[in-house]
Amino acid sequence: MMEATEHSARLDGYAAALFDIARAEGDVDAFVDEFYAAAKTISANSELRDVLSDPRIPIGRRQGTVTELLGIRVEGAVVASINFVVAVGQAKFLDELASRLAEIAAEEEGTVVAEVKSAVSLDAEQILRLELALSKATGKRVQAMVVTDPSIMGGLVAKIGDTVFDGSVKGRLDDVREQWG
Repeated sequence: MMEATEHSARLDGYAAALFDIARAEGDVDAFVDEFYAAAKTISANSELRDVLSDPRIPIGRRQGTVTELLGIRVEGAVVASINFVVAVGQAKFLDELASRLAEIAAEEEGTVVAEVKSAVSLDAEQILRLELALSKATGKRVQAMVVTDPSIMGGLVAKIGDTVFDGSVKGRLDDVREQWG
């Protein structure tokens, strides 16, 4: 139990430091959105996550991999922040760290975070409509953190705390399979 508490405290500390970087960069929302998307993408690729977490691979080489993959797609401060996470040996926790960073940013704005998986990319108007619908369903102001995940086949899966709204094609197919036994 003590290890879990220490792990959580360590992640909270890193997330708070990343939030301070986001503030210093001037556009917290943009920083958090980019960090979240990049971290979730890295975490979804088990081979890449394992390479970035492998202490046998020199830190410079692991950071070079991050810079090569993200350098032209993501703001420099986000790349540098992910490289910092790699350097301090926390790459295997990027997923949790991104979620905690998003929660801190949402708390600052008086909102809750909805972790959303979409089969396709969503534009700003679609995300706004999604946030409004989730706000109506939960009674809270919702900030959606959207990640594209083709494995859900279509639709969306939104998670707010312990509540999951599964409107994905994959989820519906799984329901049908379960009903038919």
